[in-house]
Amino acid sequence: MSTIIPSRVKPEDEELAKKRLELAKLETELADRELYIATLRAELAAFERQYLKIVGTRYAELDEINAQIAEQLARQQSGNAQFQDAAQKARRYAEESRSAAEARAPEDQSRALPFKELKSLYREVAKRVHPDLSTDSEDRKTRQRLMAEANRAYERGDLERLKRILEEYESCPEAVHGDGVGAELVRVIRKITQVKRRLSEIEPEVQQLVGSDLAKLEGKAEEYGRRGRDLLQEMAQQVESQIAAARGQLKNVSG
Repeated sequence: MSTIIPSRVKPEDEELAKKRLELAKLETELADRELYIATLRAELAAFERQYLKIVGTRYAELDEINAQIAEQLARQQSGNAQFQDAAQKARRYAEESRSAAEARAPEDQSRALPFKELKSLYREVAKRVHPDLSTDSEDRKTRQRLMAEANRAYERGDLERLKRILEEYESCPEAVHGDGVGAELVRVIRKITQVKRRLSEIEPEVQQLVGSDLAKLEGKAEEYGRRGRDLLQEMAQQVESQIAAARGQLKNVSG
């Protein structure tokens, strides 16, 4: 009676299994961090739209009145180069302020927090499509394009677009990989290196966003909200007072 000798796992298969497990954990970590930074960007963009609507438009109005004051004074002092220069600067500033206020996104795109399904789907897209999970140049280009679209869709809260992005990548030729333990092991090791590199890059990006003036203003607004106050409305009221004073000054210099 012959004895059946159990087959031993090959060292390369064992190593590949370990690397795949390591990669899976890193992919999950990367997807979580990408979700975090995408959410942070979306929240800041939504707050910026709110700020521009409530406060920015009023600053644009104030800057326009100040430009008119400077231009009126320049006309009265036509031979004074200092007044002419001040009027030109005031007009440029007013135009920049107006453009910034008008560039805000449409109201229906503004949202406070992405809902659960959107977060979950974005996380899945990041796990499957992230450019740093590719070792092929053509595949990487495809991933970069789709990931950029995914970021825009996430910020807009466009769930259907995220679904289509995931379906598009799953069906594209670049998503098909070759066979062979050796080649697969090399691909997995390179993916691990790429994912680790991206993880190291995310933290400075997060710190830059968190430390931005916009983020600090949002934090202050949240603090006001906890005390039952509305920071943006209070800012708007202060600007309204400045607008009233500026209108009075314009009337005086024009009269």
